[in-house]
Amino acid sequence: MGCSGSSRAKANDSAKKIRKPKPWKHTEPITRTQLMQMRDEFWDTAPHYGGRKEIWDALRAATEADLTLAQAIVDSAGVIIQSADLTICYDERGAKYELPKYVLSEPTNLIRDS
Repeated sequence: MGCSGSSRAKANDSAKKIRKPKPWKHTEPITRTQLMQMRDEFWDTAPHYGGRKEIWDALRAATEADLTLAQAIVDSAGVIIQSADLTICYDERGAKYELPKYVLSEPTNLIRDS
Protein backbone atom coordinates (compact mmCIF):
# COMPACT_ATOMS: atom_id res chain seq x y z
CA MET A 1 0.00 0.00 0.00
CA GLY A 2 2.80 2.41 0.87
CA CYS A 3 4.55 1.62 -2.39
CA SER A 4 1.67 2.71 -4.58
CA GLY A 5 1.31 5.92 -2.58
CA SER A 6 5.03 6.54 -2.94
CA SER A 7 4.85 6.02 -6.68
CA ARG A 8 2.07 8.55 -7.01
CA ALA A 9 3.95 11.01 -4.85
CA LYS A 10 7.04 10.65 -7.03
CA ALA A 11 5.00 11.13 -10.21
CA ASN A 12 3.40 14.19 -8.66
CA ASP A 13 6.76 15.68 -7.69
CA SER A 14 8.18 15.25 -11.17
CA ALA A 15 5.24 17.22 -12.59
CA LYS A 16 6.15 20.10 -10.29
CA LYS A 17 9.77 20.48 -11.36
CA ILE A 18 10.68 23.93 -12.60
CA ARG A 19 12.01 24.22 -16.14
CA LYS A 20 13.31 27.05 -18.26
CA PRO A 21 10.64 29.00 -20.12
CA LYS A 22 10.31 28.54 -23.87
CA PRO A 23 12.03 31.18 -26.04
CA TRP A 24 9.85 34.20 -26.69
CA LYS A 25 9.99 37.38 -28.72
CA HIS A 26 8.96 40.85 -27.58
CA THR A 27 6.66 42.82 -29.87
CA GLU A 28 9.63 45.00 -30.82
CA PRO A 29 13.38 44.74 -30.12
CA ILE A 30 14.22 46.00 -26.62
CA THR A 31 17.43 46.72 -24.75
CA ARG A 32 18.55 45.08 -21.51
CA THR A 33 17.91 48.42 -19.74
CA GLN A 34 14.32 48.48 -21.00
CA LEU A 35 13.85 44.84 -19.97
CA MET A 36 15.18 45.53 -16.47
CA GLN A 37 12.86 48.55 -16.17
CA MET A 38 9.86 46.39 -17.17
CA ARG A 39 10.86 43.79 -14.58
CA ASP A 40 11.33 46.38 -11.83
CA GLU A 41 7.92 47.90 -12.59
CA PHE A 42 6.27 44.48 -12.47
CA TRP A 43 7.86 43.50 -9.14
CA ASP A 44 7.06 46.92 -7.63
CA THR A 45 3.37 46.52 -8.46
CA ALA A 46 2.96 42.72 -8.17
CA PRO A 47 1.68 42.68 -4.55
CA HIS A 48 -1.19 44.94 -5.64
CA TYR A 49 -2.51 42.11 -7.85
CA GLY A 50 -3.37 40.12 -4.72
CA GLY A 51 -1.70 37.32 -2.88
CA ARG A 52 0.86 37.58 -0.12
CA LYS A 53 3.96 39.76 -0.31
CA GLU A 54 6.22 36.99 0.99
CA ILE A 55 5.11 34.72 -1.88
CA TRP A 56 5.79 37.51 -4.41
CA ASP A 57 9.23 37.95 -2.82
CA ALA A 58 9.89 34.20 -3.06
CA LEU A 59 8.80 34.16 -6.71
CA ARG A 60 11.09 37.08 -7.50
CA ALA A 61 14.02 35.34 -5.81
CA ALA A 62 13.21 32.15 -7.74
CA THR A 63 13.11 33.96 -11.10
CA GLU A 64 16.54 35.47 -10.40
CA ALA A 65 18.13 32.16 -9.32
CA ASP A 66 19.35 29.08 -11.18
CA LEU A 67 16.85 26.22 -11.55
CA THR A 68 18.07 24.18 -8.57
CA LEU A 69 17.92 27.12 -6.17
CA ALA A 70 14.62 28.29 -7.68
CA GLN A 71 13.12 24.86 -7.00
CA ALA A 72 14.27 25.01 -3.38
CA ILE A 73 12.85 28.54 -2.96
CA VAL A 74 9.37 27.69 -4.27
CA ASP A 75 9.28 24.41 -2.34
CA SER A 76 10.22 26.09 0.94
CA ALA A 77 7.72 28.92 0.37
CA GLY A 78 4.91 26.44 -0.23
CA VAL A 79 4.32 27.63 -3.79
CA ILE A 80 2.17 25.30 -5.89
CA ILE A 81 3.40 25.30 -9.47
CA GLN A 82 0.76 24.92 -12.15
CA SER A 83 3.04 25.76 -15.09
CA ALA A 84 6.55 24.36 -14.86
CA ASP A 85 7.97 27.63 -16.24
CA LEU A 86 6.45 29.52 -13.24
CA THR A 87 4.01 31.54 -15.36
CA ILE A 88 1.12 30.36 -13.16
CA CYS A 89 1.50 29.47 -9.48
CA TYR A 90 -0.66 29.33 -6.37
CA ASP A 91 0.03 29.67 -2.67
CA GLU A 92 -1.26 27.27 -0.03
CA ARG A 93 -4.39 29.40 0.43
CA GLY A 94 -5.28 29.21 -3.26
CA ALA A 95 -4.23 32.73 -4.31
CA LYS A 96 -3.10 32.83 -7.93
CA TYR A 97 0.21 34.36 -9.04
CA GLU A 98 0.78 35.02 -12.75
CA LEU A 99 4.24 35.93 -13.96
CA PRO A 100 4.84 37.48 -17.38
CA LYS A 101 7.51 35.90 -19.58
CA TYR A 102 9.70 39.00 -19.38
CA VAL A 103 10.45 38.40 -15.69
CA LEU A 104 11.34 34.77 -16.36
CA SER A 105 13.77 35.00 -19.28
CA GLU A 106 15.19 37.26 -21.94
CA PRO A 107 13.50 37.72 -25.31
CA THR A 108 15.12 36.42 -28.48
CA ASN A 109 15.15 39.95 -29.90
CA LEU A 110 17.11 41.61 -27.06
CA ILE A 111 19.46 44.29 -28.45
CA ARG A 112 22.50 46.01 -26.98
CA ASP A 113 22.08 49.29 -25.15
CA SER A 114 23.34 52.15 -27.29
